[in-house]
Amino acid sequence: MNSLNESNKYKIVRSIERFWLHLTLLVGLVLTIIPFLWMVSTSFKSGEGIFSYPPRWIPTDPTIEWYLQLFRDVDFLLHFKNSLIISVSTTVFNLFFCSLAGYAFAKLRFMGRDKIFTFLMATLMIPGQITMIPVFLFLRQLGLLNTYWGLILPASVGVFGIFLVRQFMMTLPNDLIEAARIDGCSEFRIYWNVILPLCKPVLATLGIFTFMGSWNDFLMPLIVMVGEERYTLPVALANLSGQYATKFGLLMAGAVVVVLPIIFVFILAQKYVIRGIATTGLKE
Repeated sequence: MNSLNESNKYKIVRSIERFWLHLTLLVGLVLTIIPFLWMVSTSFKSGEGIFSYPPRWIPTDPTIEWYLQLFRDVDFLLHFKNSLIISVSTTVFNLFFCSLAGYAFAKLRFMGRDKIFTFLMATLMIPGQITMIPVFLFLRQLGLLNTYWGLILPASVGVFGIFLVRQFMMTLPNDLIEAARIDGCSEFRIYWNVILPLCKPVLATLGIFTFMGSWNDFLMPLIVMVGEERYTLPVALANLSGQYATKFGLLMAGAVVVVLPIIFVFILAQKYVIRGIATTGLKE
């Protein structure tokens, strides 16, 4: 009887804990999604509807004029192309180089491997703002200012990506590699045909992080890209805010255009991202 009462009490406590957990997550979801919904709603409002009081969530006179103006007058399509080229290229290079380095640090034995990896991890403590001026001077000497490569090359590999892939690869059994070596496979073929297909979850996770970071980056494109025709979306979006007056409908329409590709990419790779985060770092 006492054990039954204890079991019932445990179930009640667990139910209360789940209730508060779900309530907290629901509140967090609402607080997160409200600004996005307001941004989308404002992008379809007319100039008068934006400043109407009391504020209206659903536009009384919906219009797509701000979106038409965005691509007609501001040439947002050009800036969209710039962001797409830079973000996709940066993501592809990151996946290739980080997976190569992650494989070396996880599965290969060479002198100073652990010390080199520790040194790389220590560089994560250096803020990116400190390296901006040296990178800018280096790119100027190479003649890469106001070019796509000026943004792609410095971001082609990252320490965080190497760490993420290395931790995931350490969970893979070494027997696969030994069997491939016995069959006469080269190290690159082992990496490409044996290890890489097993790393889809962590590569999807790294790809999402890299694409989001490159797509939303503001400071480096602002510094590297001198000509307005090379501006990426975040820089072009910042230019929509005028010195004396701001067209908030146009600004919100631009923000929606910037956010939508990130949401689309994340939805496509969501299951791989969750699996990659859940399984990375299970083995030391």
